[in-house]
Amino acid sequence: MKEARYKKYLLGVLLVILAFNYVDRLALGLVLQSIKADLHLSDTQLGFLGGIAFALFYSVMGIPIARRADKGNRVLIIAVTTLLWSAAVALCGLAGTFWHLLLIRVGVAVGEAGSIPPAQSLIADYFQRAERPRAVGIYMLGASLSTVIGYFGAGWLNELYGWRTTFAVLGLPGLGLAALAWFTLREPRDSALEMPLETPDSPSSDVSLKEVCVVLWSNHTFRHLLFCFSVVSFFGYGILQWQPAFFIRSYGLQTGELGLWFAIIYGLGGVLGTYWGGELASRYAANDEGLQLKAMALGYSSFGVISLMVYLSPNHYLAFALMAIASVGGSAATGPLFATIQTLVPKRMRATAIALIYLCANLIGMGLGPLVAGTLSDLLQPIAGEESLRYALLALSPGYVWGGWHLLRASKTICGDLQAVELDCENGHHGAETSAKTSVA
Repeated sequence: MKEARYKKYLLGVLLVILAFNYVDRLALGLVLQSIKADLHLSDTQLGFLGGIAFALFYSVMGIPIARRADKGNRVLIIAVTTLLWSAAVALCGLAGTFWHLLLIRVGVAVGEAGSIPPAQSLIADYFQRAERPRAVGIYMLGASLSTVIGYFGAGWLNELYGWRTTFAVLGLPGLGLAALAWFTLREPRDSALEMPLETPDSPSSDVSLKEVCVVLWSNHTFRHLLFCFSVVSFFGYGILQWQPAFFIRSYGLQTGELGLWFAIIYGLGGVLGTYWGGELASRYAANDEGLQLKAMALGYSSFGVISLMVYLSPNHYLAFALMAIASVGGSAATGPLFATIQTLVPKRMRATAIALIYLCANLIGMGLGPLVAGTLSDLLQPIAGEESLRYALLALSPGYVWGGWHLLRASKTICGDLQAVELDCENGHHGAETSAKTSVA
């Protein structure tokens, strides 16, 4: 019973850390128009700031951090990186030029890179395969909670006090969260909770990055999940970063009102979708990742169609209603998808596998998506005028269907790949036992 309470507490702390980890990215999208006016920037510059400049360091630094997480103390890594990004977010308000803000955002990116891979690896050690979709789904509720803080809080803070104060306020809570993680969470590798599936003498416990990449690339399902994340991230980040600016330009909404709408749509919709997705997967498709992937493929494809309708809507109320439906459906895949990855890869490669997915997905998605959307908006400006951003986002919307196709392909190979991973783990475990017995003899 005591251990069960701790597992819930662990999920709660990691969830809140993730929420504040995501907040500044959402807040940046909401205050882009204010930054544009204050620092006299173009849409292309804003796209670069929220895109490749952040994604490059976020993605690349995620690899060495995740490699360390697969071998060392994940709690320490989460605490230190939380401290770094919270301080950097607060400093964003001091930026006086585009280059100042760009440099500070690099610091934010490095810090935020150390959150999700170690956390998901930690969760996978505490929860068994059948429980993981639910557990990861609960953890990823942090992303939905961040929309409430990021959109509602940042929207009103920006309207009342400006974008500089907004960043300062949003960065401060992370300092306390870093201390909370360090003093109250524990690393299971230091206790009896560590599964004996792999021992320090096992070959898979200390493999090179090249070997990890070879193992993961040889896994057909992992390849399709990697492509899915990359595709969906490209279109998703391109749209999400510019959605607030679209409603401000096309419908004349203020950031306070817009933040309230987005908090309800993405906050409530994301919470419901993420929770239901993980709960339904664990309850009705436990240990059946193939069925889970088919359901996710349908969800992403529907998401693409609904997104098209958002930017064809004659008024913002209909657009908001469609966004709410899409938010519930799109977020339902979060828990099962990440849980599938944790089950699909060897134990000592879990954090690195997530970091590699984020490397590709963020360089392609977060790095290029907002930049492409901003550039496309600038190119359409002579033709569409103030509505250029509407048509840029409309052009990106069908991309979710492409991601759904990769999930459907992954559902056809998942069973064989899971069996191969289980067999490799068993062989490695038996090999370690044999080696230990030989040493004792």
